[in-house]
Amino acid sequence: MNSCCSGLFVSIFLSLMSATQVQALGSKQWNGEGTSLNLESIVTGRCYDYIQTVNPTVRNKNCSAIWEALKQAFVYKDPCSVLPSDYELLINLTLHEIPPNKSLFWENNKHLVHKYANKGLHYMPLGDSLTGWIVDNLNWCGKPNGSGIDYISCPTTEECEHNPVESFWRIASVTYAKQSSGVIHTMLNGSALGGAFPNNSFFADYELPNFQKDCVSHFEIWVMDDIEGADLPVRILQCVDFPSHPECAIPSDSSIIKPWMTLFLPLLITINHGQMCFG
Repeated sequence: MNSCCSGLFVSIFLSLMSATQVQALGSKQWNGEGTSLNLESIVTGRCYDYIQTVNPTVRNKNCSAIWEALKQAFVYKDPCSVLPSDYELLINLTLHEIPPNKSLFWENNKHLVHKYANKGLHYMPLGDSLTGWIVDNLNWCGKPNGSGIDYISCPTTEECEHNPVESFWRIASVTYAKQSSGVIHTMLNGSALGGAFPNNSFFADYELPNFQKDCVSHFEIWVMDDIEGADLPVRILQCVDFPSHPECAIPSDSSIIKPWMTLFLPLLITINHGQMCFG
């Protein structure tokens, strides 16, 4: 049996096994999804895509070394013992300038944020920097035996705090906040359960405390609701996705025109905070 067929057989065999049987082979069954298949190909492919087409101003990045740095952080390791510091090499290899006034932070509205940012053309949220781009929406974790990578399951943050994905996004968020300068934009979801600004969140815990006050001129905070909500920001983008929604219909009676149809600018809450920093 050749290696390709052998690998396929093993994958099918493991997918049919019960949690008890998997544990018997030395792999704990976690509640989260396993490592994304073809992780190496996806990460290196995204890396080349970013530096060649998405943001060609980011040059001289070694995509093979970037993958090796990611692998080094979690492969053959206990998936509950991966710390943010384990990703320092990866962060250094993917680091590049975040243009002043283009940082965009968010809570509970990722899809809308990335549509609004338009792959860095309008703004550059963390997921549109090279650091976030290469692993966005992927999952990964290791195990101390076998191939060193667990494709069956990975721990959630509820199961253990220091899991590979959680630790990566923590150090990535801290670094992104420290790099941000000029006007800091933040998009919050006014329709989210628990309010627009939850106490326990990446923005509150890892980003807000790490802004460099001498590099920030002020904050612009956009509070938006779901499409039928009361807040106005980014309604036009929402209506691009949901043109048939009643809130997006252009009425024949001009006396009942929706407020967003005549107000295109987001609600801005400006907070003076320090001086601009371009260094």
